[in-house]
Amino acid sequence: MALQYWIWIAVGISFSIYIAIAIISRASSTGEFYIAGKGVPPIANGMATAADWMSAASFISMAGIISFNGYDGSVFLMGWTGGYVLLALLLAPYLRKFGKFTVPDFIGDRYYSNVARAVAVFCALIVSFTYIAGQMRGVGVVFSRYLEVDINTGVFIGMLIVLFYAVLGGMKGITYTQVAQYCVLIFAFMLPAIFISLMVTGNVIPQIGFGTSGSDGVYLLDKLDGLQRELGFHEYTSGKKSTLDVFFITAALMVGTAGLPHVIVRFFTVKKVSDARKSAGWALLFIAILYTTAPAVAVFSRTNLIETVSNKAYANLPEWFEKWESTGLIAFDDKNQDGLIQYVADSEVNELTVDADIMVLANPEIANLPNWVIAIMAAGALAAALSTAAGLLLVISSSVSHDLIKKMIKPDVSEKGELIAARLSAVGAVMLAAYFGINPPGFVAATVALAFGLAAASFFPAIVMGIFSKKMNKEGAVAGMVVGVLLMLFYMTKFKFGWFGGGTEKDWWFGISPEGFGTFAMMVNFTVSIIISKFTPAPDSEIQQLVENIRNPNDN
Repeated sequence: MALQYWIWIAVGISFSIYIAIAIISRASSTGEFYIAGKGVPPIANGMATAADWMSAASFISMAGIISFNGYDGSVFLMGWTGGYVLLALLLAPYLRKFGKFTVPDFIGDRYYSNVARAVAVFCALIVSFTYIAGQMRGVGVVFSRYLEVDINTGVFIGMLIVLFYAVLGGMKGITYTQVAQYCVLIFAFMLPAIFISLMVTGNVIPQIGFGTSGSDGVYLLDKLDGLQRELGFHEYTSGKKSTLDVFFITAALMVGTAGLPHVIVRFFTVKKVSDARKSAGWALLFIAILYTTAPAVAVFSRTNLIETVSNKAYANLPEWFEKWESTGLIAFDDKNQDGLIQYVADSEVNELTVDADIMVLANPEIANLPNWVIAIMAAGALAAALSTAAGLLLVISSSVSHDLIKKMIKPDVSEKGELIAARLSAVGAVMLAAYFGINPPGFVAATVALAFGLAAASFFPAIVMGIFSKKMNKEGAVAGMVVGVLLMLFYMTKFKFGWFGGGTEKDWWFGISPEGFGTFAMMVNFTVSIIISKFTPAPDSEIQQLVENIRNPNDN
């Protein structure tokens, strides 16, 4: 059967399942829309959290960036996995004990201020829209290749699908849709990895296979290091980033994870605090399956790409190259007119441009795997991107309907009116998200890294001090969040968009990349918050008692 038929079948079946679940699990109240009525079992919540967490950045882009950056790409593995552990152990049980609908809810009540709530809403929207840009680019990449439509058209199709089940089902519908999406995405990621590991190393376990020798007796990593050297690239197992930048990027990803509103809210959906802990453990297990496989996929895809295209005749390349070339995500410019592909580090000589976001998706085709495997990969990539996009849309809609309208603008709004506002907010968010998806500020993973930096700069200090410091007051928290997020926005727009005079890598402050600057902005947030709180009145006894109750996360 032709590849295109397999793809339509795989994508069609998976989309039908998502829509059916959304219809069956549609929300009828605000409690179901925001937090699924607090009735999600721990294992289901763990699986949904994993799907929410493993976005297009994890599925599509992470292994791609690792395949190009080698050792330097490990910052994504360390930062994201470490961040999730930090969230699960340090914050999730306490926030579940608080027991409200959103992160701005916690900020507003803990810091007894609508100004704090409004700032938190602004931060949640900025983080979510930056994050969703990465997801929509991922959707566009998948649609443009596998369904052979324009990237922009792919973005719109993806947004319409996710809008349907996010608006109809809210958190209740999203949760069970994400359970199905996790099953699809993990199967899609693991199946080609197992196939290729078996073909290349004879070992069925990818996590072990990429560290063993191939059929020629040479260890795969040694072989890749040699190929990289021959082409003028840095060795795969060595890095170019400074130790300081590696530390700052890793830390930004870690603390940004712990401040992501769409992940935090997942722990509000279970019945008890103990269930929050259990679901965190399940999610970590489900996440680990993909994250321990990603380095192997990166090595397989990089090695296969070099061996397939380097110094090969363009006219004799396999069909997959032409298909991906039509998307604009891989390009050949025959500078010396010899018909051979010169793929080298020297930009003056190099004739091949490869987008890092295609490495995972193209890997099954490069390895010449069966069409049905490639089709499952397409369905899995869409599942990864759409699952996170749905969670982000819910954060955006709940921030507007619950935190702005219900809590600040119109407190007497009916439950039905609030539900309508939430759904209309999701529609508006979709339209804006479509723009960001069409015009993202970089690769999927790089774009997502910026969102983590924004979360680190804004939410993390306010959440941590809100739980563990009875003396932190509204003045300190608000000042810290404002300074932190504005500093991060300034740095991000300066070096990613060229605003405020722009600049290149040599102009980075202290050699810190935009992806790592969230750590610096977070430090500034903490400093400003603490200083301001020292010169302003402490919270009253009622708030201090609230903190004391939250810090004892027994079941409720």
